[in-house]
Amino acid sequence: MNQKPDTMSRKELFLRACRREPVPRVPVWMMRQAGRYLPEYRALREKHSFLEVAKTPELAATVSLQPYHRLGVDAVIVFSDILIPAEAMGADISIDPAPVIHSPVRTGEQVEAVSSFDPEVETRFVCDAIRVLRRELGPDVPVIGFAAAPWTLACYLIQGGSREGFPAAKTMLLSEPRLMQTLLHKIAMATAPYLKAQIAAGATAVQLFDTWAGELDAAAYRQFELPALQLLLDELAAGDTPVILFAKAANHLLEFLAKTGASVLSVDWRADLGAVQKYFDDRPLALQGNIDPCVLLTREETIVHAAHQAVKRSGGIGHILNLGHGVLPETPVENALAFIRAGQSAPVSVPKPDPPAAKMAATKGTLVQ
Repeated sequence: MNQKPDTMSRKELFLRACRREPVPRVPVWMMRQAGRYLPEYRALREKHSFLEVAKTPELAATVSLQPYHRLGVDAVIVFSDILIPAEAMGADISIDPAPVIHSPVRTGEQVEAVSSFDPEVETRFVCDAIRVLRRELGPDVPVIGFAAAPWTLACYLIQGGSREGFPAAKTMLLSEPRLMQTLLHKIAMATAPYLKAQIAAGATAVQLFDTWAGELDAAAYRQFELPALQLLLDELAAGDTPVILFAKAANHLLEFLAKTGASVLSVDWRADLGAVQKYFDDRPLALQGNIDPCVLLTREETIVHAAHQAVKRSGGIGHILNLGHGVLPETPVENALAFIRAGQSAPVSVPKPDPPAAKMAATKGTLVQ
């Protein structure tokens, strides 16, 4: 995919958005943009298992590039899985297609056995895939690395897979809070060097997926996940490299999300971008999101309207247009393309600052659509 005739490269566009600097248009990409909705991905998966693709740098890079070549997205996220570090920490995992931890971590002895790892040894294939992407894309396209946030990875480790409400994880949190804190600390300390290695390999930014943040109430988030995330980001010491934090169903946690140390907050479709932006107006925090993935199952005019409305709400400043969660497998490719093109053509305007009284009212008002 050749560089479009924008006034700046995709990488500069992306980084300026992360820094809340003026841009000619918003950058656009999609979580799970390399996935089952693409026929070329399905064709490759007929020959290779998920983990085989993820652990083979050339295959992972090929899959990562598919949405760039097909859709012209503005950023390429490396193809991997949030459970890859869990395996390096000692968990027996499988992904086909649902993630499974075959020996869930539920006792003090099992938590103690969770170990740190050398990301250039146990997970070198992730770093090598990023290096391949850097060579293929050159200096002008951003590459995104990622990992799970501590609470979300703990949910899988304790539950043994995905389950509504993650009752086993919550049971540990409520019954054995110190054990949960120990596990979250171990995950944070293992994840920081994992992300640091991805940055060293050439990642322009890294994203932490806290998909299950919304399972925690504000008090539990403050006591358990916030300190773990702060520790992780302190250890990461990313410097000028943007750190994106995706927190699903987390409107009730905005006060604490602002304290994590992330530079970009990725929100889901339940949030009003304009209201969230006003809430964070005095903080250097950019936003990402937040179209409902189901919108991409509708008509083109609905998709275009949703994309343009999202950019209108944010004013296009400090905003990376994305979905509020991953692309659904049944999404038509032409609809994904319509979303990318709509976002890239959405008018950008700088809204006038609200008077102090209006701003105070906005921060006290609802942040949910």
